[in-house]
Amino acid sequence: MELNVITMFLSAGLTVKGVMLLLLAFSLYSWFIIFQKHFLFRRVRQESETFLESFWKCRDLAEAHKAAKEADTSPEAMIFKTAYHELQKLGKGHHAADATLDQRLAGMEPLKRAVNKAERQELARLGHALPFLATTGSATPFIGLFGTVWGIMTSFHEIGLRGSASLAVVAPGVSEALVVTAAGLAVAIPAVIFYNHYANRLAEVESRMHGFATDFLNLIERDFITRQPSA
Repeated sequence: MELNVITMFLSAGLTVKGVMLLLLAFSLYSWFIIFQKHFLFRRVRQESETFLESFWKCRDLAEAHKAAKEADTSPEAMIFKTAYHELQKLGKGHHAADATLDQRLAGMEPLKRAVNKAERQELARLGHALPFLATTGSATPFIGLFGTVWGIMTSFHEIGLRGSASLAVVAPGVSEALVVTAAGLAVAIPAVIFYNHYANRLAEVESRMHGFATDFLNLIERDFITRQPSA
């Protein structure tokens, strides 16, 4: 007998069909996330490299802000824009040249909080939907196992009704059950692989982002906070 998954699905009971459709939904959304993250992280890397190269060549923050506007997906650019706006707020409160050292030190705290908040927001944005891949990898094998158990129960029920345990009676139900198990694994394995892959990519982005934030805050502290007040 030729193995035909579509025929098995059509001849399966409602419960097994429901399990298969649920696994299909998990699979489709998982692959959507996988491809979406692939293009996102590729664009993030390209824009971040371009922005960082421009940033360290800029003569002032205003020029760097123009470069940041052209990097919509770069987390470093988003952090810089947040910090730049916070610096503008601080500048409206008092002029850096006329501020005392205590005022400048106090001004660094809201700037640091704004940068830290921007880091968390960027991590949340880039890591969005990744937990679904983890859930898919851990849950779908058990969903498939449930369909398997249900299919075997159906097979035993057929044996009881027909009073025969021949291969012709048992084989269709067992085959359907095992197909559900294979489907669960087929959904789970790519989800686990790509979850680990993108989790590592996200950790790399976080490391680069935190390094940029630290360097930028050090730059501002040297240039703005330690500046002597005018006479």
